[in-house]
Amino acid sequence: MDKRPIGVFDSGLGGLTVVKELKKLLPHEDIIYFGDTGRVPYGTRSKEIITEYACQDINFLLSHDVKMIIAACGTVSAVLPQSIIASLSIPFTGILLPAVQAACATSQNARIGVIGTPATIKSGAYGRAIRSIRSDAVVTGNACPLFVPLVENGYVKRSDKVTSLVASDYLKIFEGSGIDTMILGCTHFPIIRDIISDMLEQDVTLINPGEETARYTAAKLTKEHILNAPQHEGNCRYYVSDAPESFSEYGSLFLGEQIGGHVEKVDIGQLPANITK
Repeated sequence: MDKRPIGVFDSGLGGLTVVKELKKLLPHEDIIYFGDTGRVPYGTRSKEIITEYACQDINFLLSHDVKMIIAACGTVSAVLPQSIIASLSIPFTGILLPAVQAACATSQNARIGVIGTPATIKSGAYGRAIRSIRSDAVVTGNACPLFVPLVENGYVKRSDKVTSLVASDYLKIFEGSGIDTMILGCTHFPIIRDIISDMLEQDVTLINPGEETARYTAAKLTKEHILNAPQHEGNCRYYVSDAPESFSEYGSLFLGEQIGGHVEKVDIGQLPANITK
């Protein structure tokens, strides 16, 4: 039994879709969530800045004595150097590997689509990871930078014309590609999965990174023998770098329920940008 919490971070609200799935699958685990709402989005920034921010986020979670860290951010998952991950003394995962493993197991024809932020797509990380599992895979990707602000501003209904118009433009590249599986490479994207699905010309299985990351985490905690007691009722603590009130108001869209408890603002920029533990 290990009473330490699971640490989850994201550039903003999207990582709450991972927390949502963790709460379903691991209801006995405590969770510390940090949303870097003061510096969102990460997806349009340089690799160097993303890495700096991610290290500060990781150090914040380490200060809370977490037993595992989840980068619930597609951009961080794609660009964070392996050397930083290897330096950690506790288990770590992004959303990339769980999503890729699921996509490779699901696809029947090895034609896989990926959508994400500009930094995620530019990194080529999904393509490399997919081909390391299925060398015959044909990967088609496209950046969808407007999806994050649209979701965070509440344009998520199937009837929202502006989101549908943007999705139609972004997803044109997949016409004729023959993909049968698509990775939603950003944790914001499952919120508009119906709109995305409507814009694809054929039946495509959409891979939700939140669901797959929760499954991966459950398996990892089990393997490492660091699960909390099954009779414990898990709780979540939330931290942000800007506007706790807005986080509480809009976070329920991602979490699927009202955010209970106190949301605390922290000055993340004061933390070191090198891993200190």
